[in-house]
Amino acid sequence: MDENVVINETKQYIVVKLDGEQYGIDITFIDNIVRMQQITRVPKAQSFFAGVINLRGEIIPVMNLRLRFGLPEKENTNATRIIIVKPESNAKIGILVDEVREVVSLEEEDVEKADYDEQGINLQGVGKYKDTLISLLNIQSIIADLDNA
Repeated sequence: MDENVVINETKQYIVVKLDGEQYGIDITFIDNIVRMQQITRVPKAQSFFAGVINLRGEIIPVMNLRLRFGLPEKENTNATRIIIVKPESNAKIGILVDEVREVVSLEEEDVEKADYDEQGINLQGVGKYKDTLISLLNIQSIIADLDNA
């Protein structure tokens, strides 16, 4: 095997929309995508914590990503979804998004790495897909912030 061959890693991201912007979530963290359902409020929770849902007998906390990113609250629509993510060492958490668009595959070279925190949004990079840019979310740090908030 030639030592100079570089194998590009392809990662898949689920593209979600929030306030007209596209964000990508690494598909390896996604456990489930469910339609909007009754969310039970929890007193004294962070402002961006929507409450909890009962998903097949499992109680799952739900974070409103719009509020987490400081965006205005928006009425839920038929397109609103709760993405159930399961980061490596954390329990499952639901993330409320305006809309789930598609699954995209991005090569390493299509991703501009970023370890910056833009307006409190934890990004791991920006992906170039066709003629659009997708902000790739660092789910672990977004959820880790829940513990510190």
